[in-house]
Amino acid sequence: MTDKFKSFITDVLAQIDIEVGGSRPWDIEVHDDRLFQRVMTQGSLGLGEAYMDGWWDAPAVDQFLYRILTNEIHHKIKVDFSLALLTIKGILFNPQRSHVREVGEKHYDIGNDLYRRMLDPYMVYSCAYWRDATTLEAAQEAKLDLICRKIGLKEGMRVLDIGSGWGGFLRFAAERYGVTGLGITVSKEQMALANDLRGDLPIETRLMDYLELDGTFDRIVSIGMFEHVGYKNYGPYFSKVRDLLPDDGLFLLHSIGGSLSRHAGEPWLEKYIFPNGMLPSPKQVSGAVEGKLIMEDWHNFGADYDPTLMAWHDRFEAAWPDLRDAYDERFYRMWRYYLLSCAAVFRARWVHLWQIVYSRKGLAGGYRSVR
Repeated sequence: MTDKFKSFITDVLAQIDIEVGGSRPWDIEVHDDRLFQRVMTQGSLGLGEAYMDGWWDAPAVDQFLYRILTNEIHHKIKVDFSLALLTIKGILFNPQRSHVREVGEKHYDIGNDLYRRMLDPYMVYSCAYWRDATTLEAAQEAKLDLICRKIGLKEGMRVLDIGSGWGGFLRFAAERYGVTGLGITVSKEQMALANDLRGDLPIETRLMDYLELDGTFDRIVSIGMFEHVGYKNYGPYFSKVRDLLPDDGLFLLHSIGGSLSRHAGEPWLEKYIFPNGMLPSPKQVSGAVEGKLIMEDWHNFGADYDPTLMAWHDRFEAAWPDLRDAYDERFYRMWRYYLLSCAAVFRARWVHLWQIVYSRKGLAGGYRSVR
């Protein structure tokens, strides 16, 4: 049976100019022939786990996966029980609410040392804006400033950041625009470091779930957190935002999104990187926000996530000799597969990065788009 699977997959790969045992960056080297059966029976989960186990390599994993994605090889290898099980779980249960802090504990709390070495000085863990930038630092500052301009920040405004990470946006906004701010996160490590880094700035980060928020904020942002909300909770999420905004307030949602409506995340990423994560579709977002907020602007710059992820990967690789005592070899292969596979997905335009600006009742005179 293994030989049959090997012959089938080798032939499918050859059709898209990927050679098993070849020497080009996108060719694959197989170290264990059990890989073929694992992929046929476990789909993307099996492919990712086999890489973690050292069963295969490629000189450029991102290029190998990009060729697979752009040639839609998944239509030829259709068995993916792990995705089916995740979908059933997503329909029957609401793991994003029953395990609110799981992603914080399993992903964001794994070590501030890792993230400090991988990210820019503001420790922004979301897509950068590369239109006029050539370095990660410049691209992340351009993204932060883009957000500030899109929501019309002015000195003295009170800003809420839902899912504020290590506090980079609020630090930037307080330094450059003179605002005060509150950030919330479900990660203890993020909260601790964010509060250590704020200095004398009038900002604060709390360990808190978004449904526990109250009060009113002139501006609200959510940068890279909506992917953890879950489709069953989009309606309550937007209702909470509406409750926190004044009539003349603005809310900016910065989120990865997919073209198709789904009820679960990608199996390998869900298991190893982002527990209970899932990407919203335009239909799901629009349906959930209807009757709650007014959409003023929708900006897609998902192609910019490719260079962002590759920059993170380069920094991770450079830092690995200093990090390896705290993390094992399987973690190294898992983390680089995460960064490179996600770069391939964005490069193939399978997923997107949206910045959507909402008002509570519609801005008088209209909203002027900022790019």
